[in-house]
Amino acid sequence: MPYSITDNQELNRYETEVEGYLCELNYSQADSVMTISRVYVPSPVEGRGIASALTQFALDDCDARGLSVVPVCPYVFAWIKRHEHYLHLLHRPK
Repeated sequence: MPYSITDNQELNRYETEVEGYLCELNYSQADSVMTISRVYVPSPVEGRGIASALTQFALDDCDARGLSVVPVCPYVFAWIKRHEHYLHLLHRPK
């Protein structure tokens, strides 16, 4: 199921609404590094791939914008490990 995901930069989150429930991926950004702190999907709409869709959208956006990623959120870190073609986005301090 496709979701209409937007980057709400004022609130530092990617978001989508599903059946009236706000689902979100929270982040902060400093220079060219995005730190992803949390993915939240309310329980009534869990299990539909929403967290995965939010994560992929955010990572694709980071890739397009030339940003590296610090996945503080355990879900996002595990998702990147399962989708190895996103490993190049991981921030490596100099």
